Amino acid sequence: MTIIRTTAGLTAVALASLAALPAQAAQPVTGRWATVDGKAIVHIAPCGRQLCGRIERIVKPTPGRPQTDIRNPDPALRAKPLVGLALLSGFTDAGDIWKGTIYDPESGKSYSSKVSRNGDGTLKVQGCIAFFCKTQTWTAVR
Repeated sequence: MTIIRTTAGLTAVALASLAALPAQAAQPVTGRWATVDGKAIVHIAPCGRQLCGRIERIVKPTPGRPQTDIRNPDPALRAKPLVGLALLSGFTDAGDIWKGTIYDPESGKSYSSKVSRNGDGTLKVQGCIAFFCKTQTWTAVR
């Protein structure tokens, strides 16, 4: 009987110590990143208690297109320059990934998003509608 109590007590202590361990934190994603098409450099940095990513530079402008947010659903924002525009907003650590919202200035639409570091140091960026996600790989810029 004593052995059963001792074993049960040790099991309870072991389970309690496992529950006290911190959750796996997402790898840092801050820094400067070249988008998949190489058109822009996005700088990801803290914005208060969250992360956001703003266009730092347009590398390959789209020919014939003004460098403003012309497809924004809000007509008052369509004259806003693309440089400085927040593409990523509200990102919080969700364990092994970061979750937030991504804005696509090509379409003027926003999507739920997940961002994580790949083993090779690149950045996996996903924009999702329900369960359907489009994935891009961004590369670090030094």
